[in-house]
Amino acid sequence: MSTSVSVSVQARGAVVSEHARRRRVLSSTLRSLAWGVGGLTAGVLLWWLAIAASDSTLMQQFGPGPALASLIDMLGWSDTWLHVGASLQRIAVGLAISLGVGVPAGLLLGLSSRAHAALTPLFQFLRMISPLSWMPIAVMAFGIGDAPIYFLLGVAGVWPVLLNTASGVRHLNPRWLMLGRSLAATRLETLLYLVLPGIVGSVLTGSRLAIGVLWIVLVPCEMLGVSAGLGYLVLDTRDRMAYSELMAVIVLIGLIGYVLDSLLRSLFAVAGQK
Repeated sequence: MSTSVSVSVQARGAVVSEHARRRRVLSSTLRSLAWGVGGLTAGVLLWWLAIAASDSTLMQQFGPGPALASLIDMLGWSDTWLHVGASLQRIAVGLAISLGVGVPAGLLLGLSSRAHAALTPLFQFLRMISPLSWMPIAVMAFGIGDAPIYFLLGVAGVWPVLLNTASGVRHLNPRWLMLGRSLAATRLETLLYLVLPGIVGSVLTGSRLAIGVLWIVLVPCEMLGVSAGLGYLVLDTRDRMAYSELMAVIVLIGLIGYVLDSLLRSLFAVAGQK
């Protein structure tokens, strides 16, 4: 009888503790949300003050009011979503290239000390070259269109993926590798069942950093003679002198970049829980 009472008390205590934990998590989430909304509000206020301080009628078109009105209008245009789709497609291809090159190269650097010693200086040298400085070479090599954009995005995004993958391999728990050797696992089995699962977090971190770099590089890349994309839309609104629309496109670029980063953060959190 006493044992059942003890178990019941422990169960109730566990339920109360779980409810308390959930309340703390909810409270922390709401506080973070409130601070985030406050920070965004402060940013918009500073934006409005900067425009209001100018006497130029032209500058007034760059204010938050006209930009928000233009953004709402543009979201109802089918052409806007065609430009967004073109940019997201290029980001997806650029990220695929970055992963396709960066993950194998990172595995090589992490698993081979000789490759690490031989290739790290070269990779660090190439990494410090601005991706945009390759623009003339990309146009001469691939012409006008999507091909040079894919090349530039691959050059920009490969380094975060490569370096984070290599770091993830080097920081694997050596006991895992010893366990694999003790079980007579082949190199392929070690790679597939120990190394790759162990570096998922590092690859996701590299992907998140790569998305940030790709999104920044994409806009100037889309000024290379293409007829669709957010970078093209920036030039188009400028040439039409639709300055409130130009500011709306800039805000849209920031919003989409924030959503992409949030999705990668959520994916990272899910992978971390597993």
